[in-house]
Amino acid sequence: GETVVCTNGCFDILHVGHVRYLSKTKSFADFSIVLLNSDKSVKSIKGEVRPINNENDRAEILCALSCVDFVVMFDEDSPRDLLDEIKPDVYTKGADYTMETLPEADIMIKNGTKVEFITFVEGKSTTNTIKAMKSG
Repeated sequence: GETVVCTNGCFDILHVGHVRYLSKTKSFADFSIVLLNSDKSVKSIKGEVRPINNENDRAEILCALSCVDFVVMFDEDSPRDLLDEIKPDVYTKGADYTMETLPEADIMIKNGTKVEFITFVEGKSTTNTIKAMKSG
């Protein structure tokens, strides 16, 4: 009778936006699973200079958060196959997506997974952190 929520991402340089997003994600279910892009996956999506932190470090940092119960790494650009296998009760994604633009929407619909879109914290992103470090 317990519920599972999944989300996914690179979580390269952890910042307050990530923490608030992951806390909100956990609020939707009993257990939270973060599907973490592997180094190979991050490079494919973000380019050769990313990730800044390697996959093992990123996974360990996520596991240290009380709002994260499990971390599962994946090599693909999208965790579609994992989501289809896990069949979470809830899936969270940033509010920059909609059901129309969500790559995993068909899997969510097929499995009856509720999708929650979470608003980002203004100005907080790994890209902005990197820019600030370069200008600093």
